[in-house]
Amino acid sequence: MEDIEKIYSEYYDIVFGYAMSICKDEQWAEELTQEVFFKAIKSIKSFKGECKLSVWLCQIVKNTFYTELKRKKRQIDSPIEIIEDNKNIEQKVLDKATAFDLHKILHLLGEPYKEVFWMRTFGELSFKEIGIIFGKTESWARVTYHRARLKIKENAE
Repeated sequence: MEDIEKIYSEYYDIVFGYAMSICKDEQWAEELTQEVFFKAIKSIKSFKGECKLSVWLCQIVKNTFYTELKRKKRQIDSPIEIIEDNKNIEQKVLDKATAFDLHKILHLLGEPYKEVFWMRTFGELSFKEIGIIFGKTESWARVTYHRARLKIKENAE
């Protein structure tokens, strides 16, 4: 019991912060965080130590989030920011029709491009953090994000 409390207190901020970064809703992030620790406690024996405990917990957050998203078919209304190819200037998409079109394009984007783009743009995660979550390098995350942007640009034209 003492180990569980230690894990909870040590990793709560990381888990909650990551949940907030992907769902952008404090109440939902809190629910995700509680669900993640519940799942982690139930399956702690399956944790083999092949990665950091924080990475394992973030994987549970990600999986739980996408499962909930599919189950609830909840649409996330968050500000959409896209980065222009050559100028690196963030643009806010104000027109709802344009935002809807972008969501449709993102929906059709294959994995891992969709998830990497989502984590970087909406989750505001660094390439290093994205690489850790996927068990890949920072360079892999950068290349995957760049390819996702190219695919989005192709589909938007």
